[in-house]
Amino acid sequence: MGKKFNESSKLVDKSKSYSLIEAVDLVKQTAKAKFDETVELHIKLGIDPKQSDQIVRGTVSLPNGIGKTRKVAVLAKGEKQKEAQNAGADKIGSEDLIEEISKGIIDFDILVATPDVMKDLSKVAKILGPKGLMPNPKSGTVTFEIGTAVSELKKGRVEYKNDSFGIIHCPVGRVSFDKEKLAENIKTLFEAVSKAKPSSSKGQYIKSVSVSSTMGPGIYVDQKI
Repeated sequence: MGKKFNESSKLVDKSKSYSLIEAVDLVKQTAKAKFDETVELHIKLGIDPKQSDQIVRGTVSLPNGIGKTRKVAVLAKGEKQKEAQNAGADKIGSEDLIEEISKGIIDFDILVATPDVMKDLSKVAKILGPKGLMPNPKSGTVTFEIGTAVSELKKGRVEYKNDSFGIIHCPVGRVSFDKEKLAENIKTLFEAVSKAKPSSSKGQYIKSVSVSSTMGPGIYVDQKI
């Protein structure tokens, strides 16, 4: 571990769960990098991630965004292209966009598609899949409600999904955010994950909650958020 990380770690009591506002305050104190670090929320779940019916996945619109402008591309036809344009999509196309992707030209962060063009995307699935850019109905990126999807993604809608260890890692803003705005984003995400408990999951659902900045130490948060 680096010198800055070790110095930051000394400010955190690993045996303690801090109140939400205390944890946010500590995140800001322990962020020592020269760039505006991302703040992430980490939620350890009491699920069996190997069971498909216990996967926790969804989307939520954070009230204060995540502090990053994301380029949203839309694959659609006809009137849906106009709808995407009116909603502020950064890139819009159909066959021409698929052709670009097939050549390795990917200048966007998120791809949204209407259900009727998904069959055409199979040509570039092997390119988009490994990059995590393949549209998926569960993440709200396959929809006929193109305008709504683009608008929400531009404003700060994020996707959450547990990893192979049953832990959710999700950005909730930047260190430069006001404490109150970070706390509001964290509370919104926490509530969404809490409501997404699979019916097949038994016992304690949420094991622990922590926050950290990109280069900072983890800080445990009291679950009474």
